[in-house]
Amino acid sequence: MGNFWIWVLFVFFFFQSSSFGFYLPGSYPHKHVVGDPLSVKVNSITSIDTEMPFSYYSLPFCKPQEGVKDSAENLGELLMGDRIENSPYRFKMYTNETDIFLCKTDPLSKDNFQLLKRRIDEMYQVNLILDNLPAIRYTKKDGFLLRWTGFPVGVKYQDAYYVFNHLKFKVLVHKYEEANVARVMGTGDAADVFPTKVNDDVPGYMVVGFEVVPCSVLHHADAVKKSKMYDKYPNPIKCDSNVVSMPIKEGQPIVFTYEVNFDLSAIKWPSRWDAYLKMEGSKVHWFSILNSLMVITFLAGIVLVIFLRTVRRDLTRYEELDKEAQAQMNEELSGWKLVVGDVFRAPNNAGLLCIMVGNGVQILGMAVVTIFFAALGFMSPASRGTLITGMLFIYMILGVAAGYVAVRLWRTIGCGDLKGWISIAWKAACFFPGIAFLILTTLNFLLWGSHSTGAIPFSLFVILLLLWFCISVPLTLFGGYLGAKAPHIEYPVRTNQIPREIPAQKYPSWLLVLGAGTLPFGTLFIELFFIMSSIWMGRVYYVFGFLLIVLVLLVVVCAEVSLVLTYMHLCVEDWKWWWKSFFASGSVAIYIFLYSINYLVFDLRNLSGPVSATLYLGYSLFMVLAIMLATGTVGFLSSFWFVHYLFSSVKLD
Repeated sequence: MGNFWIWVLFVFFFFQSSSFGFYLPGSYPHKHVVGDPLSVKVNSITSIDTEMPFSYYSLPFCKPQEGVKDSAENLGELLMGDRIENSPYRFKMYTNETDIFLCKTDPLSKDNFQLLKRRIDEMYQVNLILDNLPAIRYTKKDGFLLRWTGFPVGVKYQDAYYVFNHLKFKVLVHKYEEANVARVMGTGDAADVFPTKVNDDVPGYMVVGFEVVPCSVLHHADAVKKSKMYDKYPNPIKCDSNVVSMPIKEGQPIVFTYEVNFDLSAIKWPSRWDAYLKMEGSKVHWFSILNSLMVITFLAGIVLVIFLRTVRRDLTRYEELDKEAQAQMNEELSGWKLVVGDVFRAPNNAGLLCIMVGNGVQILGMAVVTIFFAALGFMSPASRGTLITGMLFIYMILGVAAGYVAVRLWRTIGCGDLKGWISIAWKAACFFPGIAFLILTTLNFLLWGSHSTGAIPFSLFVILLLLWFCISVPLTLFGGYLGAKAPHIEYPVRTNQIPREIPAQKYPSWLLVLGAGTLPFGTLFIELFFIMSSIWMGRVYYVFGFLLIVLVLLVVVCAEVSLVLTYMHLCVEDWKWWWKSFFASGSVAIYIFLYSINYLVFDLRNLSGPVSATLYLGYSLFMVLAIMLATGTVGFLSSFWFVHYLFSSVKLD
């Protein structure tokens, strides 16, 4: 075990020492010689007004001569609604081209005309990709330069609809150098020590930037009657992004053109994603997170110090008394010592508690492992879809942990009884995935009805079911088998046959439990805003290092809050602590869901239609359920350890 941790530390310091040279695992620069063909790909068109992606070719755009072909997509891309396809846009490396005719569409039918108008009203964005870089668009507003990914399908002006039918591309390239590549591969300064000869006779270039300026230019269909794709447009084209000139009309075709310019840039390959990762308000983001971390750490420290001093004082006073004095004290005092015969009494719905704790361990483990690897750069935005794919496979593998924890807890509550452990393991394998499957299937029917690319294809549904029942379920059952073979945790005290009556409380104990979620919520609500902006506003989320810190802090605060509430309940002779310890920290999910509704009302107020709102609330409910299971599990396990430790540390007859 010691060797394992030494190896882990070695890997960590290796990444730290070479981080300035390390970019992305599996993402290497492509050398292009002057004149080499460059292919632009298209992704789904998206809108923050509807949150429903659609295929690029669902609109009357130009199609490639060889036909539309899907690019190889991983599981994560399909689940995110990405549909990457080839496009008719063709470039030649370092070769400027202007006034290129692309195509003339068929006359717009009534359906296509109405569809195009609706997509313009819903502010849909076209997303193009070159060498894995999304097209970026810059606009100026009030003296500030704004960055956008993609460009609008069109614009509505004075009751007329205009389409952007001319694209002005700018491709930034950097000279390909072997020393540069060595630095990318993570060798750091070794490239300076061992220089490599570069063949200057055939210079190569790397794509480090992809910008687009959309224009609406009035083209006459008659002028291109005899033109073929990639021919020169008969007249010079002036692209002015501030002027719109190409209105769409039913029964009339649309002519599409483009131009491309190549600029030599000082941007190096490892830095080419910097333009996408400059989130708006980054200074506020960093300051808010640091401020939140300091405040919550301070509060948690105070709670912990007070809590430890109180418990230690109680234990010391109780231990110093002789038996006669202890007996007298038991008669006079009320407190956690009086529930010694009931504190480990099996809770109501013990099986459900075991299943939820097992699922919570699985979800929490998945979050920690995924965010850790994302912080190292293995799941960067440049590696499209890897974050979702990684989460899915890590979750399945951790089914072993879910089965083990659920069954061992079940045996502990049953004082070592093996009866029913297979049922518990099976239910643990199906509980959270089953609820998730129900929610996502319902939402999927809504997306299918809208013909959105966000809908999971039937073939992918079959794959997900096979992954669930052929990998996740067997691993969970195997974990349950290990939990059944492991010794159960023995209680330090015996449980009385007759349960002790709980005294009447001045206030409902569940009110305190629900209010306890405010402190954990305080640790993550700032980070939650940026995560939700990434999901729903199309922004790129990249500060996984901060997210890892927030996650660790959240776990600590959840544990402390649950400990304090469990101790308070025991002090008022309330021995029903099992479920309360779970929901003391799990109640943070309620505040997250309320925050989601607040985000919908105030930040996504332009969200159009009941289908979009239903999708948002459905996905929010799914996220909140996962957070409740993970945080509740932290609270329960910490409280269980504390109660076990507390009653095994004091001498009781």
